[in-house]
Amino acid sequence: MSHCKLYIFILIALVCNFSKSQTVTYSNAEIRSLIEKMTIEEKVGQMAQITLDVITKGKNEMESDEPLELDPALVKKAIVDYKIGSVLNTANNRARTRDKWHEVIGQLQQVAKEDTRLKIPILYGIDAIHGTTYTAGATFFPQQIGLAATWNPEIAKTAAEITAYETRASGIPWNFSPVLDLGRDPRFPRIWESFGEDPYLASVFGEKMVMGYEGNKSSTAIDKFHVSSCLKHFLGYSVPTNGKDRTPAIISNIQLEELHIPPFQRAIEAGASSIMINSGIINGVPVHANKELLTGLLKERLNFKGLVVTDWKDIENLHERDKVAATMKEAVMMSVNAGVDMSMIPYNFDFCKHLVELVNEGKVDMSRIDDAVERILNLKNKLGLFDVSLFAKAEYPKFASTEFQEMAYQASLESITLLKNENAILPLSKSKKVLVAGPNSNSMRTLNGGWSYSWQGEKVEEFAQGYNTILEAITNQLGADNVIHKEGVSYDHEGKYWEEKDIDINAAVEASQTVDVIILCLGENSYTEKPGDLHDLEISQNQIDLAKALAKTGKPMVLVLNEGRPRLIGEIEPHMSAIIQTYLPGNYGADALATLLYGEANFSGKLPYTYPLYSNSLVNYNYKPSESQNKMDGVYDYESDFAIQYPFGYGLSYTTFDYSDLRTDKNDYDVDDEIKVSVKVTNTGNRVGKEVVQLYTSDLYASITPDTKRLKRFKKVEIKPGESQRVEFILKAEDLAFVNQNLQWTVEQGDFEIVISDHSKTINLSKTETITN
Repeated sequence: MSHCKLYIFILIALVCNFSKSQTVTYSNAEIRSLIEKMTIEEKVGQMAQITLDVITKGKNEMESDEPLELDPALVKKAIVDYKIGSVLNTANNRARTRDKWHEVIGQLQQVAKEDTRLKIPILYGIDAIHGTTYTAGATFFPQQIGLAATWNPEIAKTAAEITAYETRASGIPWNFSPVLDLGRDPRFPRIWESFGEDPYLASVFGEKMVMGYEGNKSSTAIDKFHVSSCLKHFLGYSVPTNGKDRTPAIISNIQLEELHIPPFQRAIEAGASSIMINSGIINGVPVHANKELLTGLLKERLNFKGLVVTDWKDIENLHERDKVAATMKEAVMMSVNAGVDMSMIPYNFDFCKHLVELVNEGKVDMSRIDDAVERILNLKNKLGLFDVSLFAKAEYPKFASTEFQEMAYQASLESITLLKNENAILPLSKSKKVLVAGPNSNSMRTLNGGWSYSWQGEKVEEFAQGYNTILEAITNQLGADNVIHKEGVSYDHEGKYWEEKDIDINAAVEASQTVDVIILCLGENSYTEKPGDLHDLEISQNQIDLAKALAKTGKPMVLVLNEGRPRLIGEIEPHMSAIIQTYLPGNYGADALATLLYGEANFSGKLPYTYPLYSNSLVNYNYKPSESQNKMDGVYDYESDFAIQYPFGYGLSYTTFDYSDLRTDKNDYDVDDEIKVSVKVTNTGNRVGKEVVQLYTSDLYASITPDTKRLKRFKKVEIKPGESQRVEFILKAEDLAFVNQNLQWTVEQGDFEIVISDHSKTINLSKTETITN
């Protein structure tokens, strides 16, 4: 069966299988009746979440013994004495087998159901962000940035469905995913967890991921094949001023409205049932203490009815790190009153003690507590946990199935992006002997990135030996006799992510003498969050030196980038005959890469971010006109330069596409009209290919300076050689709106330009109107 046909078959099978499950839930009145029976201690306990290490046998609350076992006395202390309602994470920062997950979670649910007064089940949560990444043997997909590079939202939805299935198969009903922060700053260490720099792209993919995780929006229940999603990280987390994790951000209200709110709003409307809060500071105020954002914006204006959970230890951070609370107790008061429903504590029970005291002292109103507890119990009820708190493993026969693996491979295939192909060096001939070099050439860790079997991804090699590295996948294509391997530079996997060792560039140069082509695999080692901060966006000096030395051999070089963020390559780009961006493609990424390298499939990925050229020229595609202007006349002849390596939405193919006959159904529109747009796309090459048709709009003149352009629609289409397709889009007036000085979404009368590829069409809007949003 071909990959394409199997892909369609899997989608049909998923829909059929996942729709047959039912979950029994209580009524709203029954949940409220339960809350009325609860003591203040029981209510506060439901608002507390501890990490698994706290209740296992081990040296302390941060370290567990192996083999992993729960400590009955500590479990009783947490669930019976402190009435804890939620547990998260794995123990010892490592993936577990499904058997172990079922053993541990089964024991926790048993204590909750048998040894507590009200028999309320535990809500277990995990970061399953590109597959069920803390379960050994689960299916791993490309990280979110790679899913965005497919420009195929249905692949993201299917990835989320499979992840939900395998997470629930592990006994876990709550997933801290998707990330809806925008990847607008390439310095940020979590850009690869995002869907890229554009709010519309992130909105579309975020909506699909929520649908995939949670299932049918119209249902009041989440069935046993789906999980609760958790949107991260509300709000503006990914744009700190200095690019480093959990540091202050300055964000204007217009930017919040136009860029950062829309992805969350669309995901909430899609049915997201929980949300995690930004660990950072916006305009001087820690978000965990910002009632205007958490209650005023999130719960009231956006009408979010789900559960609001903190990030790791972030209530304590209000006191210990951000210095806005003089005591830990004050930090609890600030955060809960701001709108937090559940505290990811994670190591102690002080939150519970402080919150009980605050309620008794009248500093936190009981109505705020009841609101939080109702949201928590509603989610447990929606997941069916009151009915069945742990489904049997036999309910999930498709775990790690061939069908699921094929979908992960397909996702990698569509995400990998061809950035350069000078003189059509690709696809490579299998008759050519190759040198495979570079620190990313023989590593499963670098293919997967962070949050893979462990937080920083450092344990990947222990769990992923059954999959192929880039070297192994290429060797499978060519045979061992046609492949030479010399890294030249390797990562120090015992050190920081940026540390390198075994620098032997001469060995790589010598090995290149007998080959026809060099495949140079450069990029980054795995990291996430604060440990992934950097000081220099340029790719490492050792890797630059390796690339330059190999370039002097005169052999054609194919640069394979395997990186979480776009590291600067301007110094070595001219030496490369071809450049491929794999992002973090997961366990099947190397197989997909080898398939593409040798022409057995066609490239169709497109960049979901702007690839920068210089460290002092970090710009996004929707920049302001003054950021790129020609030299002015006269003595004050200043100008500005939009200097980038590759533009947002860019990606090559083994075939070529021609655009023509851009049409709109008319030229003049009222604000209530639909704007119908179409364009003819022709495959002018000699092989089938998928093209991402991207529609941008430009407000030519506005009451505040407009962006040069904004992405408003896209569609991925497959076209055979010599054939044409007319691709159609429908816009509404609100798609032409912007946020004005009064923070209102407004569409103004005047001319607008619709741009698809190198074609444009000007339309006119007849009047100005405020858009209700």
